[in-house]
Amino acid sequence: MTRIPVGKLPSGLLKDLLHRYTRSDPRVIVGPGIGRDAAIIDMGGSCLVAKTDPVTFATDEIGRYAVHINANDVACCGATPRWFLATILFADQGSTTELAESIFSQIDEACRELNISLCGGHTEVTYDLPRTIVIGQMLGEVSADSYVTTCGAKVGDALIVTKGIAVEGTAIIAREKRETLGSILSPADIKRCANLLREPGISVVKDAKLALQTGGVHALHDPTEGGIATGLWELAEAAEVGVLINEKRLPILPECRTICHHLDLDPLGLIASGSLLISAQSDCADAILRNLSAARIDADVIGKVVPASEGCSIHGADGSVQPLPVFPCDEIARLFE
Repeated sequence: MTRIPVGKLPSGLLKDLLHRYTRSDPRVIVGPGIGRDAAIIDMGGSCLVAKTDPVTFATDEIGRYAVHINANDVACCGATPRWFLATILFADQGSTTELAESIFSQIDEACRELNISLCGGHTEVTYDLPRTIVIGQMLGEVSADSYVTTCGAKVGDALIVTKGIAVEGTAIIAREKRETLGSILSPADIKRCANLLREPGISVVKDAKLALQTGGVHALHDPTEGGIATGLWELAEAAEVGVLINEKRLPILPECRTICHHLDLDPLGLIASGSLLISAQSDCADAILRNLSAARIDADVIGKVVPASEGCSIHGADGSVQPLPVFPCDEIARLFE
């Protein structure tokens, strides 16, 4: 019997399980798979996009996290997030009416920001649960000829990343490990890092919409657990391609570098919601960057899509080319574990 570490199931194990236990359905356009974060279902003239994801690392503002991380993956399919359901499992020790009020308020605020309706779910106080967990389910819709998938990345595409690395990971650590960071960051700096949850925020719904409106986008992906490195591996796996990344172009937030250096973490493997990974036709990359910039969304071309035979690699600052790092579990999971 092999113990599974904290974090996502190993990709090999997950691929095997999905292969053996997933039944085909002709109306399921995109089903489960590595790098496929949402299902796309044929509804006739339109498609339903369905996504579910829990919030397990954060405890502060988990209602807000749950809405945005699920909306992100729906938007990455080219769809508009519409309806949200929440399963809230309260810890059996210390849960209060004030906590319930706070989580519902967070969900409501995030839904209002994106014009999403909270339309159902489930709540309970769960036996032997050490901390409260929110599991979100997001539904969206897109016309039958307008959806995109991570399978769409093409050799020669430019790879673009918005905002910085790693927005979510830096915010979570600042919120959950304030005392630990007191020796390297001022209270004002810690507060600013914690506020990355809101500014620039972990939503990439606007980023995705602007990129798609510009044109030339072949695939979108929201790097979450396992960081930008895992997001790139997932994109490559889904599209059966390789990637070549320029380390100098990776927009790692200065605060993230400082925190990761202090805690012996690798920014490339740190949970990274808030950044959108875009695979786009190379001659459309400049226009995408301009439109994102006009909306005050930072973005950088970090590399390109290459043939699968070339694998996934990173061109280092020292001029060497090395395999892109693999993270069996997210760096933040390693920190908390």
